[in-house]
Amino acid sequence: MVRSPLTGVIEEVVVADGAPVSAGAVVVVVESMKMHHEVLAPAAGVVRSLAVAAGDQVREGQALFDVEVAAVAPEEPAPPAVATGERADLARVLGRRAAILDAARGEVVARRHEAGRRTARENVADLVDDGSFSEYGGLALAAQRLRRSEADLIERTPGDGMVCGTAGVGGVACAVLSYDDTVMAGTQGLRNHRKTDRLLELAERRRLPVVLFAEGGGGRPGDTDQSELFHLMVPTFATFARLSALVPRIGIVSGPCFAGNAALLGCCDVIVATPDASIGMGGPTMIEGGGLGRFEPSEVGPVSVQAPNGVIDVVADDEAAAVGVARRLVSLLAKPLVAAPPELADQTALRELVPEDPKRVHDVRAVLDVLADPGSVVELRRAFGPGMLTALARIGGRAVGVLGNDPRHLSGAVDADGSDKAARFLQLCDAFGLPIVSLVDTPGFMVGPDSEATAMVRRCSRMFLAAATLTVPWLAVVLRRGYGLGAMAMTGGGFHAPLLTVAWPTGEFGAMGVEGAVRLAFRRELEALDDDDAREARVQELIAAVRAQSGALTMASVFEIDDVIDPADTRERLLQALSAAPPQPPPPSGRRRTLVDSW
Repeated sequence: MVRSPLTGVIEEVVVADGAPVSAGAVVVVVESMKMHHEVLAPAAGVVRSLAVAAGDQVREGQALFDVEVAAVAPEEPAPPAVATGERADLARVLGRRAAILDAARGEVVARRHEAGRRTARENVADLVDDGSFSEYGGLALAAQRLRRSEADLIERTPGDGMVCGTAGVGGVACAVLSYDDTVMAGTQGLRNHRKTDRLLELAERRRLPVVLFAEGGGGRPGDTDQSELFHLMVPTFATFARLSALVPRIGIVSGPCFAGNAALLGCCDVIVATPDASIGMGGPTMIEGGGLGRFEPSEVGPVSVQAPNGVIDVVADDEAAAVGVARRLVSLLAKPLVAAPPELADQTALRELVPEDPKRVHDVRAVLDVLADPGSVVELRRAFGPGMLTALARIGGRAVGVLGNDPRHLSGAVDADGSDKAARFLQLCDAFGLPIVSLVDTPGFMVGPDSEATAMVRRCSRMFLAAATLTVPWLAVVLRRGYGLGAMAMTGGGFHAPLLTVAWPTGEFGAMGVEGAVRLAFRRELEALDDDDAREARVQELIAAVRAQSGALTMASVFEIDDVIDPADTRERLLQALSAAPPQPPPPSGRRRTLVDSW
């Protein structure tokens, strides 16, 4: 006896009493909770004792019918029918999904390519690992149904101007968001914001690094399908800011990036831009509306302004290069350790990079290029505070942050811009567990009335504050000059603050530069000499005597530094020290620091 699997009403009797039936065929259909449930014949035979009719109420377990098994083996049942046409519901879905792709937007994509630019989807595809992109909200449309047809919205507002999802980037799971400038100029609409909020919430919950393509015009005033007036209560900006020091956030911008888009970009830990980028907290429309004049987008925050002032970290040649930099940054900030490269630069080259003549400048970047794993260096904010090198790199596969003084600018003196640059960089490295390697060659902090006019007292102190609150190890290598408070700031607060402080044979130390110290300390003696040549000869004699007492070996002999090393051994010594400080996971809160300053 076949019984009802659930309580409901007989919707249909398919096979009559006394009629033959094949195994698995539908005999009765029961409707329950607005759903139709098929009751099947357990074997081939003849239906007997059919006890119900259409419209009858039945209870779970109630007898419905029996099947008298056939005396002879039935023929093999026919295979299930195969649909010859595409289902209408599936066709609608596939059509909508195809409509959002670049292949269906030929004219729009062609205009983008004619401008020498890539589409949002092309940038995302280049960034993520093959086959790893899981898109969110691709079928969303702009909230403008009150003034536009659905067909128009499908054609002109795919994804509401945002392509976003999760993906692998060099094997690191990330949240990826790209404003689509081909959809209403990449503006932030109602559903665009909701998609952004959804991905940022996932990034916070799952600790996913974020890569943001930020091109676009900011807030959009034309959405109609909402009850809010000005959309000032969206959580997007607070949510993105809350990710600070929790996950790396990398912003990429090519073309105009204004208002809300720029606000998100400014929250990013690292900003990568192409030469045609323009970044501003207000675009041309807002500027004109404020009565401040009429400007082209290219005139508002171009790279020529935003790189030297420190807004942009890396200027890449084009969008492809920017994506390549972003992939490297994700690896450096989210993968603390990878396999060491099989080949390195010849470390003996370090012996010649700092001249023996103490007055001759050198290129600190050349030193880093030899020390670091090949191809691993990404320098940040090169055009801003040029006397201070800040770079991410790997040494022996270990991701590190590198500080360095560039003696070609202000002779390596640490000025206000360099202090800001270094302090913020220290926060970034600490937030993501990167040890600091400091390459020191400085006469100290920049001094003088002009320097003090830049708020030097406050700004230089940021280096001490940032260093004192670090949780990551600090390693210092004095390449040449280690003078005064500037050298102490470059070594994390003092020469014994780092995990290791070593000097090259060219190292020299003091409270200030040797020549200046001599001329001040021996001023009266020197002024008593009437002959200029005799005076200068005496100066050089005193300088030589002081320099002999301020050299690296003397400093090591009184244990003010840990060692004086062969420059060719620098990399090995750094790795030996780092082996005593292996990478540590972040605390349960996920944060080593409260935040990383935007500046």
